[in-house]
Amino acid sequence: MRLELSAALSSNARTFPLLTGEVAPQGVRLLTTALHGSEMFWRQLKFAEFDISEMSCASLMIATSHGPTNWVAIPVFTTRIFFHTGVLVRTDANITSPADLNGKRVGVPEYQQTAAVWARGILKDEFGVDPRTIEWYMERPPEQSHGGATAFKPPAGIRLKYIDPATNIGNMLAEGSLDATLLYLNTANLVDRSRLDLGNRADIRTLFPDPKAEARRYFAKSGIYPINHTVVIRRSVLEKYPWVALNLYSAFAEIKDRLARQRADDLAPWLDAGIVDPGLPAALARDPLAYGLRATRPVLETLAGYVHDQGLTDRVMRLEEIFAPSCLDL
Repeated sequence: MRLELSAALSSNARTFPLLTGEVAPQGVRLLTTALHGSEMFWRQLKFAEFDISEMSCASLMIATSHGPTNWVAIPVFTTRIFFHTGVLVRTDANITSPADLNGKRVGVPEYQQTAAVWARGILKDEFGVDPRTIEWYMERPPEQSHGGATAFKPPAGIRLKYIDPATNIGNMLAEGSLDATLLYLNTANLVDRSRLDLGNRADIRTLFPDPKAEARRYFAKSGIYPINHTVVIRRSVLEKYPWVALNLYSAFAEIKDRLARQRADDLAPWLDAGIVDPGLPAALARDPLAYGLRATRPVLETLAGYVHDQGLTDRVMRLEEIFAPSCLDL
């Protein structure tokens, strides 16, 4: 039997061979669409357009906390970033340390997105940044946000305003009506409005003077490389064809193995992420980009704890509620 399933994926090294058909899950023909993650997650959560897609881990946890969703995840993680190191601040906002974010006006594309959850959680645990002291400005309106499909309301004690549709985070930061932004997305897609390039402005800088040094410090202390996207399959597909989960996982694992072989003699993925110093040997004790739940459970459980601590779920979500039963021992 060979199935035809629609799939939406972002175009990066860990997904591209599936988009092109160079790698295919056994028994499945993927009809693929390349999308920016922001748009992809909104379309899946709102309209359930695709049989398979990447998905925001935090939004999946939030949606599942309300009851069974259309989606079951497999433990493939297509993006990881140290999101707290990407915070941008105005140079005239009197922010000289992370704790100075307390009491400031801070933008965020979407309050519940995984990147924002990770950044808030780490900034609170590591530097004492209290989200309740911050005046939050969210760019995406309810009708074009992940939260619009998951019953999002600002958590208790959180001051949140929606940014006027006539402007956006980039413009507000440039003109000084925001002091900082937790995340900045200016790639053209259907849900993010910012377009300014803030990379070479003298009045805007990263919160951490050396983001990669902070990433190395945090990883050395915690062992956590924050997971952003997982992969989901339509629940009705798995109920009829449960073998699709493992076959799709195996295809992603094949791509990952190919990348590992190509980069066996260098540390490019880890250097790019800022995890290790250039002088370290190529042999690492463990794979910071691991798939499967055995290797990533501590990272995912930390995220689930942050989602709950930040008032986005009424309980700490168990991974068994989210991932396919056939993948729980991977």
